[in-house]
Amino acid sequence: MEKIKNEFNNTEDNLSGIVNIYKEKGYTSHDVVNIVRRAFNRIKTGHTGTLDPQAEGVLPVCIGKATKLCDTIAADIKEYRAEMTLGITTDTEDHTGEILEKKDVACSENEIKEAILSFVGETEQIPPMYSAVKHSGRKLYELARDGKEVERKPRSIIIHNITDIEFAENNKVRFTVLCSKGTYIRTLCKDIGEKLGCGAHMSALVRTRSGRFHAENSITVEQFKAYMDEGALDKVIIPIESVIGDDCKTSKVAPKANKYLYNGNKINIGFLFNKANIENGDKVLLYDKEGHLAGLYRVSDGFAYPDIMLC
Repeated sequence: MEKIKNEFNNTEDNLSGIVNIYKEKGYTSHDVVNIVRRAFNRIKTGHTGTLDPQAEGVLPVCIGKATKLCDTIAADIKEYRAEMTLGITTDTEDHTGEILEKKDVACSENEIKEAILSFVGETEQIPPMYSAVKHSGRKLYELARDGKEVERKPRSIIIHNITDIEFAENNKVRFTVLCSKGTYIRTLCKDIGEKLGCGAHMSALVRTRSGRFHAENSITVEQFKAYMDEGALDKVIIPIESVIGDDCKTSKVAPKANKYLYNGNKINIGFLFNKANIENGDKVLLYDKEGHLAGLYRVSDGFAYPDIMLC
């Protein structure tokens, strides 16, 4: 049994990691995941936060064991470069929807800046109807397409910063937003427009950062396919270890502790090879006796407790 498990782990270790894809307009997040999955012989694959088809930007795709980190990566900080068009509201809160209302824009640039910056900080936001949030088991966008609108509860979000505000022709305003998971930039634009009294919608969006993943270090789908054709996919896989955190320590466990590792049990630090360097509160990446990454653990009172199991 252990021999079979080790052979499986060895295969999955070689195919585990994250590919930092730059999703271009026209692709859905699901499209990108399918392309990556096929390239890796349909090994388990998942993305770390949906981007709308008309949005573009960073979309980290997890492969193999790394799929267990999808939620962790998705929960990290996000950065967007957004374009907002004032004076026009739509039913989807972005440029793909039906126009609901048009108004003249009589605001000064200073008034617009003040309205934008007033949203910095911790606040509440109502998810848009055209979103993947679920209501009674159905996604909101499914209900919206059926012509239904339901009450949505506000959600707590954090806008850490809004910078690089620029004004362009046709009542367009561009700005960069650093925010928490779950922030809808479409809704932010709509709310800014409501505050100004003229209405607004999001007319363009680029996600420039998702946690540790940045646009300048990403590759497009076409570039990914080129690596695939060259048989060089190993060059685009980012190891799990480099994603979990620079502040993590690493250790192998003694052979007799492998069973605790595979079962997701707490492990006495006496079974760790470099226990002298490990202290309470430390995060530790633990490997089995063959050197396969098993999980991220946190040390407390002489034991290592599993946070994320990767075996």
